[in-house]
Amino acid sequence: MQKVSVVDYGMSNLDSVARAIEECGGTPVIVGRSQDLEDATRIVLPGVGAFGDGMRNIRERGIDRVLRDQVVEKGIPLLGICLGMQLLATTGYEGGATEGLGLIDGEVRRLERDAPATRIPHVGWNQVDFVRESPLFAGIRSGGDFYFVHSYHFVCSDDKDVLATTPYCGAFVSVVSKGYIWGVQFHPEKSQRLGHQLLRNFISL
Repeated sequence: MQKVSVVDYGMSNLDSVARAIEECGGTPVIVGRSQDLEDATRIVLPGVGAFGDGMRNIRERGIDRVLRDQVVEKGIPLLGICLGMQLLATTGYEGGATEGLGLIDGEVRRLERDAPATRIPHVGWNQVDFVRESPLFAGIRSGGDFYFVHSYHFVCSDDKDVLATTPYCGAFVSVVSKGYIWGVQFHPEKSQRLGHQLLRNFISL
């Protein structure tokens, strides 16, 4: 089974992510120290909470430097989930401007209502429409529903980094990709069959 390093920086329900990875054919290994990432072959960066808090925790543990080395220099596949996707950005504005990991150029900004009845946070099931093909989507149809919980969204600087969008608050980017880096705004571990198929695809990349 493929070992998958799940990054623990104090802001995620690690058990649910680890269980889903195991159900999808991977061997989850929860790591909270930078040195434990140095022999990773697959990395999942989950997360729930605020951008600024997440980056502070990651920097305090020295995880930011190791992530860049592993992903940019060695080409180790990385999947960011929810806040983990947002932290891939250059800058986030939740609670003030904060520098992100800078792995995919862009900004994380608050969702803006496009109608009075639109609710923020965006919570629940919504469709994911593919913009480009990707091995991450193998066996998954465009327009399928995934489970979301978020108030902020990723605004990519380059449209080539956008893999999928979701029609809420106008439309927001729900999947990003650059090289060996992927990010999903939804929670695949909570998205039943389609979410588990996406995790299987990532594990087998």
